Amino acid sequence: MATPNIDAVKTYLLNLQDRICKALETEDGQERFKEDRWDRPEGGGGISRVLAEGAAFEQAGVNFSHVFGDKLPSSATAHRPELAGRTFQALGVSLVIHPRNPYAPTSHANVRFFIAEKEGAEPVWWFGGGFDLTPYYGFEEDAVHWHSIAREACQPFGEDMYPCYKKWCDEYFFLKHRGEPRGIGGLFFDDLNEGGFARCFGFMTSVGDQYINAYLPIVARRKNTPYGERERDFQLYRRGRYVEFNLVYDRGTLFGLQSGGRTESILMSLPPLVKWRYNWRPESGTPEARLYDVFLKPRDWLADEK
Repeated sequence: MATPNIDAVKTYLLNLQDRICKALETEDGQERFKEDRWDRPEGGGGISRVLAEGAAFEQAGVNFSHVFGDKLPSSATAHRPELAGRTFQALGVSLVIHPRNPYAPTSHANVRFFIAEKEGAEPVWWFGGGFDLTPYYGFEEDAVHWHSIAREACQPFGEDMYPCYKKWCDEYFFLKHRGEPRGIGGLFFDDLNEGGFARCFGFMTSVGDQYINAYLPIVARRKNTPYGERERDFQLYRRGRYVEFNLVYDRGTLFGLQSGGRTESILMSLPPLVKWRYNWRPESGTPEARLYDVFLKPRDWLADEK
């Protein structure tokens, strides 16, 4: 098996961060990303970029990190006990975009590479990542576009890739304590090393490259839609679900905190404003209820295109 090329992965990820930030700045048209470079005492560091109070984006964070150390955190060894005692390196770009307009959905994307090594043994490595969409007001046009691009990212690597990673995304981004999905899904993959380094690296880059193509056309369609206090209130309420998932279930958040990562960078995924209220349900027949009834259910959004 080919030796993993960590330098190539790092070069790609840094370039991806640059490209995504430039595309988001252009779409926002008002604010720019502020950059913060940081070092991790245990080894490594990263580059955090945050755009705040923009015209289109209330907050957008795009992080690059490359961390390493002598001991893996428990979140990494819980399902892979054979990795205990190995040194590790983890590289990735992770982003969360919270638009200002309630009709524009929140989005998340992440692509990452992990390698664990031990003297006298073959390195253990894998890729992971994906992207998912969290609307507040659902539009079938947007959902079909999002999943069409997700499928396009997967197609060069086999017809079974999109349905497999779409299903995994639906299952992963699910709030068990609420009994509901976080959004309309997309792609999620992890532990990918089948077929060798070059093929797996190619798949990760395909997912990373397609994110902007999937997301920005939706933002462009929705960012200027008129809205009022009702829509804003519902957006802030639903953002609470995003916070709950990231703090309770998200593997990246847990890995970052347990491995001594930079707290400000890890928690930049949280929205700047959010609301909770006790035992609230939307009134039947409203646009808010439609989100629950139509969009927050696992669905084959591309069924009509087959």
